Amino acid sequence: MSTQNHHDTILYLDGVSVSFDGFKALNELSLYVQEGELRAIIGPNGAGKTTMMDVITGKTRPDSGDVIFNGGVDLTQLDEAAIANLGIGRKFQKPTVFEHHTVFDNLELALKGNRRPQDSLFFRLKDEQHDRINEVLSTTALSDARHMDAGALSHGQKQWLEIGMLLMQDPDLLLVDEPVAGMTDAETEATAVLLKEIAKTRSVVVVEHDMEFVKSLDCRVNVLHEGSVLAEGSLETVQANEQVIEVYLGR
Repeated sequence: MSTQNHHDTILYLDGVSVSFDGFKALNELSLYVQEGELRAIIGPNGAGKTTMMDVITGKTRPDSGDVIFNGGVDLTQLDEAAIANLGIGRKFQKPTVFEHHTVFDNLELALKGNRRPQDSLFFRLKDEQHDRINEVLSTTALSDARHMDAGALSHGQKQWLEIGMLLMQDPDLLLVDEPVAGMTDAETEATAVLLKEIAKTRSVVVVEHDMEFVKSLDCRVNVLHEGSVLAEGSLETVQANEQVIEVYLGR
């Protein structure tokens, strides 16, 4: 483990272990993410990537270890809703958008602040909220599709819309699970650009299988294997690591 102090990190995991029926999904996992950093997490199936995301978002309680957010908040003591409200957004692999609503309406529905039903009846977008939606439409390259039903979008555009819906909540940390699965090459390239753009103003952790995509993110990479970090560094560094080659190529 690095001597990194968890006060200048947005996310700090130390010695995190999780067992399911005797199977160690996470085994003394330790890693940290700096504030405003883009980080990729790679590893074979069963390496613990999803369990790690589940622990960070409060879906799974670790058996042991520390999970610290923003220099002091112990995430292991909070439930999923509290963690989401703290500013941690998670995008799952399969996009979940409101198919029968327009792109614009999807973003409006995702606006921060749960309105009471009676408020919604009289709710009118304030200027700054309107500006925020336009900004997110622009960031996600969906400005031209604002009046389209979300159900009519391409697979890639649905993924971007869902990322946009998370951005409407203004998270400090965005966790993104295999964003480019099923995308065209052009959509994949555009997604790399989008995530790099988002990482200019917040921290982003991407779990991914697609090495070409990870390469285009041009960021620090953690390789997970059997529930702990096997290697960390640039993609070039970890790809040259003998242990990583063995794990990936099964030698």
